[in-house]
Amino acid sequence: MKVVALISGGKDSCFNMMQCIAAGHEIVALANITPHSKTELDSYMYQCVGHEAIEYIAAAMDLPLYREETLGISTQQGKIYNPTNNDEVEDLFKVLTQVMEDLEVEAVSVGAILSDYQRVRVENICIRLNLVPLAYLWRRNQKELLNEMIKCEVDAVVIKVAALGLDPGKHLGRTLSSLQPHLLAMNEKYGLNVCGEGGEYETLTLDCPLFKSRLVIDESEVVLHSNDPIAPVGYLRLIKLSLENKLPALDLQGRLSGLPLKDSDGYVTDYGVEACDFSDDDDDYDDDSIKSVDNASVGFETVEQDAVAVKSSDGWLCIGGVQGRSTDFREAMEEAARKLKSTLNHHEQTIQDVCSLVMFVSDMSRYSELNQVYCETFDHPNPPSRACVEVPSCFPVILTALSWAPSPNNSGDSPVERHTMHVQSRSHWAPANIGPYSQAVRVGELIYLAGQIGMVPGTLELVKGGIKAQCQLALRHVGRLLKAVDSNVNLRDVVQGICYVTDLSFVQHARKLWEERTNNAIVDYVVVSQLPKSALVEWQVWAHRHNNQFEYEETGKCIEGYSISIYRRWNYENDIAALVCYVDNPEETELTEDIFRATVDYVVQKMKQGHENDASVYNLTIFYPRMKIRGLKIEYLQRLAENMALVYTLVPVTYVKSEHTYLSICGVRNQ
Repeated sequence: MKVVALISGGKDSCFNMMQCIAAGHEIVALANITPHSKTELDSYMYQCVGHEAIEYIAAAMDLPLYREETLGISTQQGKIYNPTNNDEVEDLFKVLTQVMEDLEVEAVSVGAILSDYQRVRVENICIRLNLVPLAYLWRRNQKELLNEMIKCEVDAVVIKVAALGLDPGKHLGRTLSSLQPHLLAMNEKYGLNVCGEGGEYETLTLDCPLFKSRLVIDESEVVLHSNDPIAPVGYLRLIKLSLENKLPALDLQGRLSGLPLKDSDGYVTDYGVEACDFSDDDDDYDDDSIKSVDNASVGFETVEQDAVAVKSSDGWLCIGGVQGRSTDFREAMEEAARKLKSTLNHHEQTIQDVCSLVMFVSDMSRYSELNQVYCETFDHPNPPSRACVEVPSCFPVILTALSWAPSPNNSGDSPVERHTMHVQSRSHWAPANIGPYSQAVRVGELIYLAGQIGMVPGTLELVKGGIKAQCQLALRHVGRLLKAVDSNVNLRDVVQGICYVTDLSFVQHARKLWEERTNNAIVDYVVVSQLPKSALVEWQVWAHRHNNQFEYEETGKCIEGYSISIYRRWNYENDIAALVCYVDNPEETELTEDIFRATVDYVVQKMKQGHENDASVYNLTIFYPRMKIRGLKIEYLQRLAENMALVYTLVPVTYVKSEHTYLSICGVRNQ
C-alpha cells in the first residue's frame, strides 16, 4: 500500500516507517502536526518538542511534507472520540485530507506503542477517510523494541525528559544507545517505560536507514520547564540544524541491507517465551481426507425454534435461537436483526448493550451480504465481540448473544463497568478488527473474546504451516488479547471455550495444544463446514479474572449403551458455573428422544448443583451432528423453560469431538 507517515521526529514514528517498508509498503509522504506557538506544547496527541527538525527529516528522506498547525486543545478526553470542532484531533483530519487531495494514499503509518488515547483518535480519523492505520509497534515488549531500534541503526537523541530517574542536565542530547543501560536500570528501580510511552522522555531521530542525509544539531539550549527536585522537566530547544551527506551514497535497499529488520511473518515465529515451531510434521492433513459434509442435505431439516431470552439479577441477558429463515440472505439477516432488537427491547436493553455474539451462517460465500446488515445493526463505537462460523443449516443465519446493562438492583462498593477493546490498527501484535466487532469485552470479572483464527497480524493472511501453526498462532492471539484487557490475566485464566475446526482429525492437534497451555479450561470441540478466510481452526473463549478460584470436575454415566460425559467448572462463590457435555456411542445408531431428554436432565442437574432452589439463569448451546440425529424435537426444552430460567440454541454441525459423538452441550449458569 502507499502510505503517508505521521512523524513527530521521534524514534517511534521513524522505526514504524521502517516496519512499513519491511512489510512491503511504500512511504510516499510525511505528515506532521506542529504547534501554533512554535514552542513546546503540552498536547495529549502530539509530540511538539523538536518540531524545528521536521522539515530537515523530510529533506533527508526526499519526501513531500504536509503540516498543519494546532493549538493543542483537547475538548474530548474520554475513551471514545466523536468528531468535535476545535479539538486538536481534527487538525490531523485536515492534514490527511490535504494529502489525499494531492496523492493516492491507502494507509497511515502511526508510531503508537501503548497509548489507547492516541490510537482511538487516529483510528477515528482513518475510518472517516477510509485509510488503513499501520501501527506495527503496538503493544511490543518495550525492552525488545528499544533493542531492536538500536540494532536497526535508529540513531536518536533524547530531547525532553519528565520522569524520576532522568535529569535534564545529564540526559538531554544523549543517544538512545548510550542511555539504554540507564533506561533499563530506571525501569527496574522506578517502573519507567523503557521506550518512554508514559511521557518519561521524547527523542529526535538524527539518522536511520530511511534517511539519505544525517541531521546535525549545530546549536541548541536546555530549557528547564519545571525544576522539580524529584522529577525535573526540561527539553532541548533546537536553534540551528543542518544536513550532512551520508557516504557512500546508497539507495534505500542498500541502506536497509544487512539489518535485522523483520517482515510480518518474522514476528509470528518470534523469539522469547512465545517461541513456537510453526510447522507441521509428517502427519499433515490431506485435503482429500477432510471429513466434511456437503451443505446440500437430503431429507434433513434444521430444528426450528423461536428466540428465547432470560435476564439475570445482575444485568446479564442471555439470548438464544435467533434464526433468520428467509431464503434471501440479506432478508434473513434483517429478520434475525429485528428479532434480536425486539428481544433486547422487551428486556429493556439496546443493541449497544450486546457484549458477545455468535453468527452461525449456512454459506460463508454469502458473508458479505450478511455482514452488510450486521454493520448497519452494530453501527456504534465499541461493538460486541463476535465469532462467525459456517454450519450445515437450512437457515442462512442463527444468532446467539450475551448482553449486559447495569441492573438497578445492583449495589456494592464499586459499580460494575463495561470495558471494550476494539483495536483497528494493523500491527504485529494481534489481528486488527476493522469492522463492527471488537477483540474483547470485559464486564466485571468476565472477559469475552472474539473468535480467533491463525492470521498473521501484520498481513491479516493465514499463517503457513497447517493446523498446528494455525492452532498455535490463534492461541497466541487469545493470550495476548487477555493480557491487553487485564495485565494480570493470561491464557490460563480461560474458563470455557469452543474450538471450531473444519476437519475431524484436527481435534487431536487442537486438544493437545490446549491442554498443554491452560489450567483445566473446558472446551467443546466442534467440526463445522467452513471458517472465515478458510481457516482450519477458530477459538471462541471466555475467561474469569480469578480463574485460580475455580474448581474442576469430570463426571458421567451410561444409559442404554450411551456414555454421557460432563466436564464442569465453578468458582468458590458458585455464582457462575460452566460445563461441556458429550454423548457418545460406539454403535452406529441415531440418538433417541429418551436419551436426549436424559442428557438434558443430567446437564441441568449438574449445572444446578449447589443452586437447586434459586433463580439462576441457564444458557445452553446444543450442537448436533446432522447425520447422527434426525427429527430432533424441542418440546422438552420448551417445557423446561416454562419452569426454569433456561435459554437454549440448537446448532447443526458436521461432527462433535469424534465420529462416535452424537451430541455436545456447552452450558453456562450465572445469577
